[in-house]
Amino acid sequence: MSVLDIDASTARKKLVQFIRDQMTSAGFEHGIIGLSGGLDSTVTAYLAAEALTASNVIGLILPYRSANDEGREHAKLVVTKLDIESQTIDVTPQIEAYFAQFPHADRLRRANKIARERMSVLYDHSRVYEALVIGTGNKSEGLLGYTTLWGDMACAFNPLGNLYKTQVRQLAEELGVAEAIRNKPPSAGLWPGQTDEGELGFTYAEADQILYWLIDQQCSAEQVAEKGFPRELVAQIATRVKRSAFKSRMPPVAGM
Repeated sequence: MSVLDIDASTARKKLVQFIRDQMTSAGFEHGIIGLSGGLDSTVTAYLAAEALTASNVIGLILPYRSANDEGREHAKLVVTKLDIESQTIDVTPQIEAYFAQFPHADRLRRANKIARERMSVLYDHSRVYEALVIGTGNKSEGLLGYTTLWGDMACAFNPLGNLYKTQVRQLAEELGVAEAIRNKPPSAGLWPGQTDEGELGFTYAEADQILYWLIDQQCSAEQVAEKGFPRELVAQIATRVKRSAFKSRMPPVAGM
């Protein structure tokens, strides 16, 4: 048994109730989600449909032209399976118009812009539907800083924010998410062949165990390495966590 194993049935019930409570306290009936066709947004959509009923959930599919079409097809599969309302809005024109002024912008700059444009569209449509934006990020991404401020991090509330990626996979199985979505390599769909783990340089399965000991159990990097994890990988992950901490807190305000 792994330290990351969860009681998926109990987690499901808690998160469904969490979504209901957040919606009720804010006075909203509708929730809107950006559907990438990936694991996290799919699990969030399943939970939201269970919590709010399908008629109160809207999924936006926001493709960019250079990304793989598989994500779009999987997002449509989720929409059909849950019978939720959806729209597909191509964000390519606004991205291309902007970077026509900056043709030498690197890949990371473009990726962050795509994430922020997608969230801008999502928030615009939240007004149309009078809906709250439901976040889809997981704990692994948040701790590692593999997320974009004012992009995929933006939301009214985040059901999966305290679950590691490997735990989201367990929850997906409990919810009956299609195997094709559960087992495919995680990707933000930013360019052809792009994967989270390819960019990070390690797998979530590796990172989650190390993060558990570093964060949940408050062990030092040295103590984690002594448990048998590669010392270099532990140091790499610990450094990422430290350098990314600013993303997960409110902007500091100077005292007067």
